[in-house]
Amino acid sequence: MEKLVLASGNQGKLRELSTLLETLGYLVDSQASLGVPEVPETGTTFVENAIIKARNAAHHTGLVALADDSGIEVDALDGAPGVYSARFSGINATAESNNALLVEKLRNVPTSELTARYRAVIVFMRHARDPSPIICEGCWEGLIQLEPKGDGGFGYDPYFFLPQNGCTSAELSAAKKNQLSHRGKALRQLVKRLRGE
Repeated sequence: MEKLVLASGNQGKLRELSTLLETLGYLVDSQASLGVPEVPETGTTFVENAIIKARNAAHHTGLVALADDSGIEVDALDGAPGVYSARFSGINATAESNNALLVEKLRNVPTSELTARYRAVIVFMRHARDPSPIICEGCWEGLIQLEPKGDGGFGYDPYFFLPQNGCTSAELSAAKKNQLSHRGKALRQLVKRLRGE
């Protein structure tokens, strides 16, 4: 098994990726457990931020690195919060303050114009100077609703309504969410690329 560093301290992501990548011969470890310092996400796109994080993890460990960057894009806000999803309401943002700001900004927007999507970009970097990392992207289309529903998931999930499922992403089981989500789509794309399909 080849060791791979995940450029994240998120235990949920670590579990999800470990299961998928073990079948491809990778043993996944988090950057936190390997003493990798956080790097400022100075990119203006999901791709730039994922590359910054993957390159930093590969540089500090000498290992193959994997990073993702993701967020929610609301059409009525010209794609915001986008790359600033985690800190939409400021430096000390919380899920509650981010969601409150989102609702406030969309309160007078007609329901038909509340289209949005979650987007995830995953970068697989063979080494710190990899000139052509594998880049995979996944999108998950939905609508923003102004009243939260469900207690699963995290972030904007209680407000992200899925018309085809008749519920928010916070009301889905973890397995169903992994099957439908932006990150799940990007990960399946990555697995295919690593298998050479």
